[in-house]
Amino acid sequence: MDRDDLIDLFSEFGPITLRKMFSGFGITADGVNFAMALRAGIIFRVDELTIPRYDAEGAKPFQYDTRNKTVVVNSYRHLPERLYDDPEELAAWAREAVGAAKRAAVKKSGVKKHAPKQAVKSAAKKAKPRASKKTSAKIAEGSKAASKRKNAKKR
Repeated sequence: MDRDDLIDLFSEFGPITLRKMFSGFGITADGVNFAMALRAGIIFRVDELTIPRYDAEGAKPFQYDTRNKTVVVNSYRHLPERLYDDPEELAAWAREAVGAAKRAAVKKSGVKKHAPKQAVKSAAKKAKPRASKKTSAKIAEGSKAASKRKNAKKR
């Protein structure tokens, strides 16, 4: 499929961004890559919430061949053929793929909702007792003495 065909196919879904990728395009919406349009067809991002829908349609995982083996990418599935003629339902599947891509991005980055940064900083300050000036001086003296002993051994 060319660029114009893809934009037309996703017209019910909304605006998409296409970027050259492998033998076709990566498809992005709402800040995430959620699909690929390659020679093999259109492939959507999936996760544990959306895989059952693809299984019910008999949609196979994306795979490609290297010199030594066939790589199966279970996080992407082929779009069922019938959706190419149903832009409204394709849009619903695309929204689910965007959701799967967003969930994967959160999982990958390990980002969780935390307290505001200021609260985290003040909690960290309370948790770490600081050494007194006397203790800091003793530590510094100890490290100076240790380095003198080390230098004396080298001679």
